Amino acid sequence: MTGYLLRRLPSAFGVLLLASFVIFLVLRAVPGDPAATLAGSDSSPDAVAAIRHDLGLDRPLFAQYGTWLADAVRGDFGRSYLIGGSVSDLLGQRIGNTVELTLGALLFAITLGLVCGVLGVTVKNRIGQTLLSAFNSLSLVVPGYVTGFLLVFAFAVTWRVLPPGGHESILADPQIGFQYLLMPALALALPTAAVLARYVKDGLEQALGEDYSRTAKSLGIPPRRLLWRHALPNALPPVLTALGMQVGVLLGGAVVVEAVFAWPGLGTLAEQAVTRRDYPVVQALLLFLVAVFVAVQLLTDIAYALLDPRVRLG
Repeated sequence: MTGYLLRRLPSAFGVLLLASFVIFLVLRAVPGDPAATLAGSDSSPDAVAAIRHDLGLDRPLFAQYGTWLADAVRGDFGRSYLIGGSVSDLLGQRIGNTVELTLGALLFAITLGLVCGVLGVTVKNRIGQTLLSAFNSLSLVVPGYVTGFLLVFAFAVTWRVLPPGGHESILADPQIGFQYLLMPALALALPTAAVLARYVKDGLEQALGEDYSRTAKSLGIPPRRLLWRHALPNALPPVLTALGMQVGVLLGGAVVVEAVFAWPGLGTLAEQAVTRRDYPVVQALLLFLVAVFVAVQLLTDIAYALLDPRVRLG
């Protein structure tokens, strides 16, 4: 396993390095000048040029990138153009809330995905199959912000059983925190749950069609035990791969869902930073998302290798 991990680490660092370069260049290609935004619409060209010089934006592009990368390796992502504080401090203030929302959505997605995938194999009547298919299709095609608005209208406006938005730490007050978390986490989780349900169902159908499953049936092993003890563990490796891919989707979707529910996380910070061309904040946010995605993919590959020795031996 150590050799397998050592083979995977260089590619992970290579992806991070390439992503940092692409993020830096793409942001500079986007129309708009942060110096002009800070100076205001009535400012003179000399004032804008002075701000550009103070921010280091008049330096050659590759020199700017080299300085930013060297500082980022040390954990220093610069200072926000808009707020003026340290970008690392800004991320530290918001990151916990986004992690809380993402983990909540991940738990909902795994639970719903497993339940719907297993039901897709065990439910045989036409009505049940139609309902499951409709649920999966709607969860995939309806955007998270639309689901969020529907949940707010139903549970916060019509029935008034949940708060329409805001945040309360679930660690500080689990009961109140769960009420604030429920709707945004569910809106974020449904598309991922539908993807996982499809992988679980396909994996179970394939596992139940293998020779060992037919042998187990002939030996009189109960169907429920065959499903949970034998078929499901063999169906999990592709599900883990899909789950690793979906973590990036959850983090990206959190940007929109946080805006719908006024959730004070990285999404609302990203919205403000993109609007005001706050390069240091946007760069750090995007690089953080890529780093999380790469780390999750690496952990997924390790879990896959532990479940299937052929992967690490290959």
